[in-house]
Amino acid sequence: MKKIILTLLATLTCLGLALALLAPTLLGFSITQLGNAVTVATGMGAKLACSGRYVSGFSAAQNLEDLASYSPANRLLDLRYEDNPRRVTATLLGLGETSARYRPGLGCTLDIGDTTALDSLAFTPIASSDAEWPVGNGAQDIDGKLQRTLDEILASDNAAGLHTRALLVVQNGKLVAESYGEGANAQTPLLGWSMGKSLTSMMVGRLQTLQPQLEASQPLFPEWADSRSQVSLESLLQMSSGLDFDETYAPGSDATRMLFNAHSASDVALNSPLKFAPGKRFSYSSGTTNLLARWISQQLGGTPQANADFFQQQILNPLGMRNTVFEMDASGVFVGSSYIYASARDWARLGLLMLNRGNWNGEQLIAEHWVDAARRPNQSDNDPRYGYQFWLNGGGEALRFPELPEDSYFMLGNRAQAVMISPSTSTVIVRLGWTAGDYPTGENFARMLP
Repeated sequence: MKKIILTLLATLTCLGLALALLAPTLLGFSITQLGNAVTVATGMGAKLACSGRYVSGFSAAQNLEDLASYSPANRLLDLRYEDNPRRVTATLLGLGETSARYRPGLGCTLDIGDTTALDSLAFTPIASSDAEWPVGNGAQDIDGKLQRTLDEILASDNAAGLHTRALLVVQNGKLVAESYGEGANAQTPLLGWSMGKSLTSMMVGRLQTLQPQLEASQPLFPEWADSRSQVSLESLLQMSSGLDFDETYAPGSDATRMLFNAHSASDVALNSPLKFAPGKRFSYSSGTTNLLARWISQQLGGTPQANADFFQQQILNPLGMRNTVFEMDASGVFVGSSYIYASARDWARLGLLMLNRGNWNGEQLIAEHWVDAARRPNQSDNDPRYGYQFWLNGGGEALRFPELPEDSYFMLGNRAQAVMISPSTSTVIVRLGWTAGDYPTGENFARMLP
């Protein structure tokens, strides 16, 4: 036994030494953050691989490539897939075992703490329809010239290693062109990352439209009986809450703990102190979006089923979004900052709803005045080019994308996810993919405009 223990200790010592040597260069993190790095890697690995396999339908090899684009360390992940129940378990060199479980209609959730409340959630799939988009799956209005342009852009993107998976254009309410990369099609739910922030904002708008008497009383949360009682719902929507939330994506940061290690994603920002006066400084924060998701849940009664019902009945069903999954954290609240998977056509439906100032087939799902406010510049001192969880092209000293109309505004997400809403050209453009570096959003989108 003594010999076995000594051998094990020697192995662990060698492993620790190897990691210490590799960490600053190959793996991309300091050895002082080794423990956090392992838990982030395994949390991210389990979560993204689970959703990649069971939501998007990607292979294990594709999932590993996607993970490795964030850090070479992720190539060392051991990802074990189970099909009954559907679950992925991740370890890094035998350390930090973390798992995520798939539930139909709900997607994947990390197994952190008690998750039994998610097991009984009920969802009703939306029936298929052959009607023309956006009501159904029909696409009879394809513009041949524009279709060739999209095909050319997608081929050029992927030849350059930009990994574009979907391009789609809507003009005057009609689907006029769409192009898909290998492994994706018109029904494939693809991760939008921070484009989920815009959807979360739209859910706030829908809730306030249904209940116009609903006042966002302050403090927004019972835990904020201190200076944070000054934080308004609008300051959360405009990313000007003043909360001291660390958005850097490094081991041990607020953002990585929130997404990959927390039972309740919103708890991290909820416990953040106030750093600036609310409304005065724009500071991009995924934590504030998850506070919005918590606020929505709070208004609905705070149960996972109430959250799921609201999303299905008030967003998915009216818009006919048949290929969309909005994932919850282990506490049963939507991870509004990051975890929504939707097909390009469903992302376009959300864009079209905003383009139509909240009207969908004659029903005012979101009040016009709310949509107008959502695309207005904020009043911060440092960057007004951000509305209610939407990035604005204009409103500041320079256009965010000089090639595109000044009135355009965007859902934007990591890996160059984008939905552009252009009122002046009556156009919605969707781009989904997995670009690790820069993507020519302005240049490519300009080619797709009328």
